[in-house]
Amino acid sequence: MSYPIMAHLIDGKQFAAKLREKMTGQIASIKADHNIVPGLAVVLVGEDPASQVYVRSKGKQAKECGITSIEHKLEDTTSEEFLLNLINDMNSNPAINGILVQLPLPKHIDSAKILEAIDPAKDVDGFHPINVGMLSTGGKGMIPCTPLGSLMMLQDYHGDLTGMTAVVVGRSNIVGKPMFNLLLQQSCTVTMAHSRTKNIEAVVREADIVVAAVGVPELVKGDWIKPGATVIDVGINRIQTAEGKTKLVGDVHFESAEKVAGAITPVPGGVGPMTIACLLYNTMVAACRHNNVELPNG
Repeated sequence: MSYPIMAHLIDGKQFAAKLREKMTGQIASIKADHNIVPGLAVVLVGEDPASQVYVRSKGKQAKECGITSIEHKLEDTTSEEFLLNLINDMNSNPAINGILVQLPLPKHIDSAKILEAIDPAKDVDGFHPINVGMLSTGGKGMIPCTPLGSLMMLQDYHGDLTGMTAVVVGRSNIVGKPMFNLLLQQSCTVTMAHSRTKNIEAVVREADIVVAAVGVPELVKGDWIKPGATVIDVGINRIQTAEGKTKLVGDVHFESAEKVAGAITPVPGGVGPMTIACLLYNTMVAACRHNNVELPNG
């Protein structure tokens, strides 16, 4: 079997645009057939610049898809009690189908307590312990956005993933563990590698699919990759160049890996754009479930 000289580039930005276009049609159908408009509420506490940019992007893309976007921008002195009361109000509001509390929160607020206060059916980030449990047992919960986007791109490229060998590098609750469970549900043979894995290079080299989500810049080198494997790089790290400037890189050493892999996601422009698209997708799914209507095929 021959492999390409350079890997196929999995364009997450283009894939996300197609997903949003499909959702726009689906949401229009939901509105026309059932008079339902999905609603997403985003809570931003404080003035974190990166969070502000992210929230603005979510709001813009939500509106473009036909989702009602509600933003609660709160001072960084907001009390935990106030935030919990706000979440309780949103939980009981039928016009809101998805609730997202932007992290990080100020230090005086218990993030776990806040996330657990969100109605699991409206937890479009998929972080609530009930949704985590649903995913691990094959139930019908909300799936974390980044792993969901990664899976969508893998399915688009490969079709059926049954029987493929996958290695997930990184065991975080946000990406690594849910990614492991999603691949397992697709009948892959899955290994989770992490900082304590012995001979990690050899473990990764056995994989048809490599998902790197460990948060270490360019950890996974090209000689770790099985020829022809598909590489999903979830990492986003800012490093300093020899010229004294900074640049974004993933958890995979792209230049060496693309010479070996069959397909690979770039950083930036790979998994990142899919995260917001899948947040909107989850909001649409939640709206359909709340109202007991089928999701249109689009």
